[in-house]
Amino acid sequence: MSLIGGIRPPIALLSALLLTLAGITALTIGRPDGGTMPKAVTQSQQHFAEDGAVALRASLDESITDLNRTANLFSSGRPVSADTVLDKVGNVYQKWRGSAVVEIKTGKLLAARGENVPVVAIDRAKLSDDNGLQPRLIRLDNGETRLLTLALLSWKGQPQQLLVTTSSLKFPGVSLGKFRAIAVVDSAGEVLSSDGILAPEQILSDSVKEASAAAHKQLDEFAEAAAKKAEQNPVKAKEPGSGGYLGVSGSLLGDTVQGDRAVAGFASLAGPEPGEPTTASGLGLTVVTLVHVTEDPAHAADLAFGLLAAGALLIIGALTIALLLGTVQRPLIRLFLESRRLTRGDLHRPVSVPRFGEGARIGAALERLRRQLVGDPAEVPRSRGRLGGRTLLAVSGVLLLVWCAPLVLFLNRPGNDVAVPEQLVSDQRERTDTLADRVRRALNEGHADLAAVGSLVGDRTGPAQITEVLKRTMAEHPRYESLYVLGAGGRIVAEAGGDRHSPTGKGPSAEPIRVLDDSGKKPVIIGTAEIPGRAGTAVVGEFRLDFLNSLLKRPGLGTVRVVDADRRVIGGNSGYREFQRLPSGRVDELVDATNQQVGLVAKPSGVLYRDSDGVQIAAAAPFVGGGAAKSLGWTVVSWQPASSLAIPEYSLQNRTVLAGLLGITAAAACLGWLHIVVVRPLRELARQAESLADGDRKTVLFPRHHDEVGAVARSLELIRQQVQSQQRKRDGGARTPAGAGRN
Repeated sequence: MSLIGGIRPPIALLSALLLTLAGITALTIGRPDGGTMPKAVTQSQQHFAEDGAVALRASLDESITDLNRTANLFSSGRPVSADTVLDKVGNVYQKWRGSAVVEIKTGKLLAARGENVPVVAIDRAKLSDDNGLQPRLIRLDNGETRLLTLALLSWKGQPQQLLVTTSSLKFPGVSLGKFRAIAVVDSAGEVLSSDGILAPEQILSDSVKEASAAAHKQLDEFAEAAAKKAEQNPVKAKEPGSGGYLGVSGSLLGDTVQGDRAVAGFASLAGPEPGEPTTASGLGLTVVTLVHVTEDPAHAADLAFGLLAAGALLIIGALTIALLLGTVQRPLIRLFLESRRLTRGDLHRPVSVPRFGEGARIGAALERLRRQLVGDPAEVPRSRGRLGGRTLLAVSGVLLLVWCAPLVLFLNRPGNDVAVPEQLVSDQRERTDTLADRVRRALNEGHADLAAVGSLVGDRTGPAQITEVLKRTMAEHPRYESLYVLGAGGRIVAEAGGDRHSPTGKGPSAEPIRVLDDSGKKPVIIGTAEIPGRAGTAVVGEFRLDFLNSLLKRPGLGTVRVVDADRRVIGGNSGYREFQRLPSGRVDELVDATNQQVGLVAKPSGVLYRDSDGVQIAAAAPFVGGGAAKSLGWTVVSWQPASSLAIPEYSLQNRTVLAGLLGITAAAACLGWLHIVVVRPLRELARQAESLADGDRKTVLFPRHHDEVGAVARSLELIRQQVQSQQRKRDGGARTPAGAGRN
């Protein structure tokens, strides 16, 4: 018989799977993720750190790119003084703490703006090396860290000059809330800059002083641990198939003080695309966040339900296996032994006929054939087999469903009163605010680039040279779909990129950034910056909508939408229709309430909804702060069901449903296997056996499989030959068939 065929393997496999599932149920159901600290909270801190790392990396790379592009634009034009360079750079960009121009050959300081730039830290003799102009981190005398960025200014016939700027490692627009700290850590685990912890001069009481000292100590410990973890390969540092952030990220748990547990998130700076590191990502920096969260002892482990469910599965599984053994496996093996006995000539004892199903029909047919062989004229009635094999399998499946169905459909279902940590609502609000600020800054940066191009082009640059500048700008900044210089009356002076969408025949708009409705197909975001010295002429850039949407794709926020002042959707992180309305009235009301000015500016808001649709976390953050994008009046809104988060009650529900689904899968696989290899062939064999007993001597019985059913079929074929030979002899038949005497 086949090693993997027959009736034994499916039943044995079902037994093993049910035992395994019982063990998994006992060990996993009832065990909360993260102990007294919900996994959703630790994951949220990890995502918060990732947001900070993305913002910092983008800000540093943008600063480096802007400085290099500005230096190249100056170098491609007429020579200008060092003061002119710094004045124009300062007018367009307000991102650098200090700037200076140094003559490389002599080291003479030609001009400086802002804070003192440590030009003495630059080894001018090594500037010609491969990495001589790479940005570098330096420590100032006051202990602060600066990023030093270098770019060359070269004009024919003049000494080369070095444009140098300093940048702080502060986070651009990361909303911390009231009780969170964030820090930048180097590869050695040293904190380079931090925010969110009170400075010594801000501390007014001894208790606050102690809390601040404890926070500093905890942050330093987290910084060292995060720096060590950041040394891992990003691919090996995360679970297979988890995807997500391209760098190394995670969460850490610290000490507990008065019921509040220190929770940290960390993320190393990584490039925006896999395998494409950037200058900032090569600095070896890691972002660490710190927040104190109240622990909930109610989430301690409770394995009672898991043990009860496992015990119930063992009982039901034992009944199911016993049913299959008693009504399917043993009767079939008995038929095999009885049929082989008849083929060997042992015809004196009646056939032991099973009580149920196809086995009863085949057993009755064997008994009729036995009597025909011994010449007993007594007629044996047919067995109807009221409970067939399919019915027995269905009963077995129902038994297993008695355990599986309640797990999948009813048990461990949290209601609308599920406990959602307040920290998650705060994180949703602050992360949405950070996202709104990032979108606003990205648009402001885009407009600043347009202004820089306009300032450097001036009134003496020809169309061919302007086109080259536009092409170079598009290559360096993928945020634009098209760039062009628009003159009075809508005349195109120069252009680069894709199709234009500005109204034909109209000159530049006075609005720095505006949105056009392209016949209802998609929003067209257009930035405009006037060119000094060219009246009625401006540099116009159309932003790629994909660029805007890519900024919104942050894990752990659910659905994110950018809406305009009329609550129409402009962009999103998932499928949407342009200019459609928000999907629910309560989200629309949240946006309206958020845009109500409280104090000097409107503030972000977060809310936890509990209603018939379930529990949902939502947040909204309007554009606040300066820049060209502020006039758009946009709002970023996000929402997600609480069931999508790793909250203990929902995690328990998910594990309960998974256990039920695993049980259903095991039952379907094993019972289906049993039906295919045993029950279905056995039904066909029962029909053939009854036909043979009724007098059909011509139909040859071929075994389809080398298993118990196939063995019974071979025995029936031998019996057919014996009966056929005996009939020929009685009829004075001819020669005996070749196989008639086989036993």
